[in-house]
Amino acid sequence: MDTLKMQTRNMYDENFQKLSSLFPSAVTETMDENGHVVRAIDKDVLMQEISCAVVDGNDERYQFTWPDKKEAIQLANAPSSKTLRPCRHESVGRDGTPGGFDSENLYIEGDNLEVLKLLRETYLGQIKLIYIDPPYNTGKDFIYADNFTQSMAEYAQRSVPCDKDDSHLMENNESSGRFHTNWLNMMYPRLRLAKDLLTEDGLIFISIDDNEASNLKKICDEIFGDRNYVNQFVWVSNITGRQISGKGAAKTWESVFVYCKNSTACPSLTIDTTFAKQKMPDAYKGFRKVIRKDSLGAFAIGDTLYNHNRKFNEETRPNLVFSIFYHPETEEITTGEIGATLPGFVELPPHANGDGTHKYHAWRWSRQKIAKESYNLIVLPTSTGGYEIYTRIRNFSTTLLKDLVTNISNGDAEVQKLFDGKKYFDYPKSVDLLRLFMKSINDPSATILDFFSGSATTAHAVMQLNAEDGGNRKFILVQLPAATDAKSAAYQAGYPNICEIGKERIRRAGKKLKAESALSANDVDIGFRVFKCDSSNMLDIYYVPEENPQKSPDHLGDNIRADRTAEDLLFQVMLELGISLSAKIEDTEIAGKRVFRVADNLLMACFDTDVPEETIRAAAQQKPGYFVMRDSASGSMAAGVQQIFAACSPATVRKVL
Repeated sequence: MDTLKMQTRNMYDENFQKLSSLFPSAVTETMDENGHVVRAIDKDVLMQEISCAVVDGNDERYQFTWPDKKEAIQLANAPSSKTLRPCRHESVGRDGTPGGFDSENLYIEGDNLEVLKLLRETYLGQIKLIYIDPPYNTGKDFIYADNFTQSMAEYAQRSVPCDKDDSHLMENNESSGRFHTNWLNMMYPRLRLAKDLLTEDGLIFISIDDNEASNLKKICDEIFGDRNYVNQFVWVSNITGRQISGKGAAKTWESVFVYCKNSTACPSLTIDTTFAKQKMPDAYKGFRKVIRKDSLGAFAIGDTLYNHNRKFNEETRPNLVFSIFYHPETEEITTGEIGATLPGFVELPPHANGDGTHKYHAWRWSRQKIAKESYNLIVLPTSTGGYEIYTRIRNFSTTLLKDLVTNISNGDAEVQKLFDGKKYFDYPKSVDLLRLFMKSINDPSATILDFFSGSATTAHAVMQLNAEDGGNRKFILVQLPAATDAKSAAYQAGYPNICEIGKERIRRAGKKLKAESALSANDVDIGFRVFKCDSSNMLDIYYVPEENPQKSPDHLGDNIRADRTAEDLLFQVMLELGISLSAKIEDTEIAGKRVFRVADNLLMACFDTDVPEETIRAAAQQKPGYFVMRDSASGSMAAGVQQIFAACSPATVRKVL
């Protein structure tokens, strides 16, 4: 049986395989400085294949770079041997039961770089929306202290416990010569990994202020591609302004940058008009539609059909410059050449262009679209005795989201209300802000990720929105358990780190939603499974067996750490096999041995020792997709295990660890 790697994929190998599959003729071998034969890419052959210049060394070119950028890229590509260990006693069941472990929501404690690598194994291309509120780099906050002085191998084996002595955070003062470099080195590898997690039509929303807004835009343009830039939202978070700014005008807004995975699949961001008017009256003031009816049902009058932008004219869009003809009696609409006459029809020529150079504005619709969808157009008389043509809006309950977010302040008040008026967290984001973004993607079953989760606003927003519209959105939150100040109110109240605040906020928000909405246990998932990022369940011998002396058969099981449980092993196996961490898990006993059945028989696993043939045969008869056991547990009957599955379930993939 094959042995599981128990390690995330090496992105260097994966990228090399992608390149070699596209251009096999460019793959070659060479000698390294130690005289070893290593794989290589022949850049001259690659140039011929792509018919493009290849830049060498320090040749001048357009690029955005900073010290340690190469190392930041390496950090994103390097494999991780970490794992996520389940923590049942801190988890909450989907109905709010303490210690329950049936929720589809996840709360993960640990370094988000390591966690993103682990999530990539299972959630590649599955996250519809990512929202993050990273450190703004104001000179007063803390950022992740990724260490570029150690080797990738040392980094991959680094332990993850986060306490006051090893918090993985550092203070990034403005006086530091690496002020922007440190922040870029933190963000770049995390955003690279985040992109891989997005669905093809997925989006990432990133809150930021002026300190790093320009740098964030540049690295996002590089990682996601500038063609996949969607919007820069202006969020008026403090209409009174920061009166102690010390220079310039009082700041009233922050930015939220939005990028998509693939612009050709990216959806329009729409919002419910009732919600927009209720929550953002300043931005949607006077937003009213007169509702009419025709043979197809209700509709509202939309915008005029001509393109208001003078740049779209007979020179730049000649195919969109023509006349529209309207029959007042039959209400028929057709198209024709400018100046033509049709009996019974009135000509509606394109609007005059006022740029001083061109004659006409273009229409927004082509001739073909008008012919095909004339039922979605309406011609109305003007006050001057002429006619104007408009679109008919069939779905008038929604409108395009504007890039100006007003009337939504930060979430201080709502968090304090949950914690009996106490202030335990600075500058939490608003639930309404997150609801706005979640509603705009129009996907009630989306999986939503926040890997700088802070006070857990994202989880609160997901649960509240599901309670409102009956959706089945799931959240995945990731947060480093950064210590709270010993003098702070949070610490004094029993919250030693940010994770404890976030988890308690979700518990309280869930209870409040359930009480206010009179929800039954099965209506809305208000629970979450807790995981903690830790070192691998496997000892070093598992990864580098050649560096350890040959062990006797009696000690072959020592490659698993002594303090790890069967559930610890199960979830590391699930990560490697790409099985969701929220999958249904059945814990059963077969012939006296503990057997896990995951995701309706996708995986069966037994991590006990001395597993008898009876257990193996019973598992094989259920025909699971995968069967996993300890290598040492098969012992002398390894061949027998293969024979049993070959006879009962030949399609089952058998693995050992």
